[in-house]
Amino acid sequence: MSLDAWISLVVVAAVFPLMVFSRFGSDMVLLAAVMLLLTLGVIDPGQALGGFSSTGLFTVAFMYILVTAIRETGGIDLIIRHILGRPESEGRALVRLLLPVASLSGFLNNTPVVATYIPAVLSWCRRLDRPAQRFLMPLSFASILGGTITLFGTSTNLVVHGLLIDRDPSLAMGLFDIAWVGVPVAVTGLLYLLLLGPRFLPKRPGPDAVFDNPREFTIEMEVDPQGPLVNRTVEEAGLRHLKALFLVEIERDGNIVSVVGPGEQLKGGDRLVFAGTSEAAVELQQIRGLMPSRHGGSSLEKDFRERRLVEAVVSSQCQFIGQRIRDGHFRTLYGAAVLAVCRGGERVAGNLGQVRLQPADVLLLEARPPFIERHRQSRDFLLISQVNGAARPVHEKAWLAWSILAGVVLLATLGVMSMMNAAMLGAALVLFTGCCSVGAAKRGLDTQVLLTIAASFGLGAALETSGAASTLASGVLGLSGGSPWLLLVAVYVLVTLFTSVVTNNAAAVITFPIVMASAETLGVSPMPFVVAVMFAASACFLTPIGYQTNLMVLGPGGYRFADFLRLGGPLNLITGVVVLGLIPWFWPF
Repeated sequence: MSLDAWISLVVVAAVFPLMVFSRFGSDMVLLAAVMLLLTLGVIDPGQALGGFSSTGLFTVAFMYILVTAIRETGGIDLIIRHILGRPESEGRALVRLLLPVASLSGFLNNTPVVATYIPAVLSWCRRLDRPAQRFLMPLSFASILGGTITLFGTSTNLVVHGLLIDRDPSLAMGLFDIAWVGVPVAVTGLLYLLLLGPRFLPKRPGPDAVFDNPREFTIEMEVDPQGPLVNRTVEEAGLRHLKALFLVEIERDGNIVSVVGPGEQLKGGDRLVFAGTSEAAVELQQIRGLMPSRHGGSSLEKDFRERRLVEAVVSSQCQFIGQRIRDGHFRTLYGAAVLAVCRGGERVAGNLGQVRLQPADVLLLEARPPFIERHRQSRDFLLISQVNGAARPVHEKAWLAWSILAGVVLLATLGVMSMMNAAMLGAALVLFTGCCSVGAAKRGLDTQVLLTIAASFGLGAALETSGAASTLASGVLGLSGGSPWLLLVAVYVLVTLFTSVVTNNAAAVITFPIVMASAETLGVSPMPFVVAVMFAASACFLTPIGYQTNLMVLGPGGYRFADFLRLGGPLNLITGVVVLGLIPWFWPF
């Protein structure tokens, strides 16, 4: 092998563990790898930036705008409200949940579908008095299965197809071509989730049960009207730097002062709400001028226009990962106070300020109303939902947003225009008709996914042009004994394993040139192997880190790593058997 090939292999080999174990996002790791390869002369600027001109990348971006329009107009909420209903048994509840989710995910990116469904499912489960833990993991898996039905279903399908037509336009696929395999995969997977899945799901209480009574996480005191604290600031009263407590809000004359600053003056009769452990209440009782609240009800049980109780799931990209809540100035940055932290379905005990945040932690926050919209698209949070909040009203333009999406699907299916052109036209229409504002469209673009895709192209180019892909292909062919069917199995297993530890887009794009080189060396059609890459990259059932929707349900469901292995392991096997059995029938070698 050439020196460039060795450098490419070393860089790619370093990328995978860095994406798994480092605090840097996959987009930053991949961009750094591309910059290194460019600096060392392995790839030229055109190859390094080639991913930013990919049709697959732009199709994904335009689809994000279409999905944002449907979310903004309440299109998904409309379906949720009419379909979930009040089923009489867990089995019927699963049917009402999984079938619509799988169908929607065939045409919408499954991440926003799941993000919209999670708060609705949590509220639905409270109403039915059923644990959300029994529904959230099946929700994620159903969205993944539905995404395998069409090329629109997942960003991975669009990106791999974009790579394919960039290489050979004559190999372009139709929107529903993969449905020959995708529909059997989805049907088989859904039957497994409905019939056998409940046996493998845990029965531990999740955060929805832990956060049922926010009063448990707070201590309420009153300012004595005759005491020494009247007209003194929070700082002067010594309430700013308490060891195990912090002041969340002040209730004064029927109003709320939230995100209390150090200069806030205390008034007689003020009701102070502190977050922390009940053991720390002794510290408050020793402060002259404070007395236990004389009111029976909790301040947090009242509705105030100035305050919202919010659940937020911490993303792996959150800047506070590994930091203590108090040291990270969480409250200052977000304008929200942490009342409690839930991890693995259990409340994190001890001094709240000393808790170090981890990915998928669920936070119970007290925040101002704008917090939800301001941070809904923040990379720091996977999901934000209002506790016991009312569902968003259905906008009158929901039908228009759905009609535009249907038109995009129809144009692409009939071959009137390419998928990218159809998606671009649809994105322009939702902006022009007011279904989605420009600001919402910008927020709806998942820049991490888009940058990950674009950077992955540079690594793929390095493997291909340096000859590393051909060398790896020869090794894979040696293991498969020159058999096309064994090569197909090897490709599927390899991509599935990569997808379990890194993002599915990166796994698909980096392995694509190796797969194409293997098919060319063997002298067979590349199509069976390309389709196998699409399905293997979507078979993310083994771990919570393999797919965004799995990570989104990890915290709210109170799941553990082993829960995904228990339910997802058999599903991975079933999916693999169906895919490998059907692909050669529809795409012969």
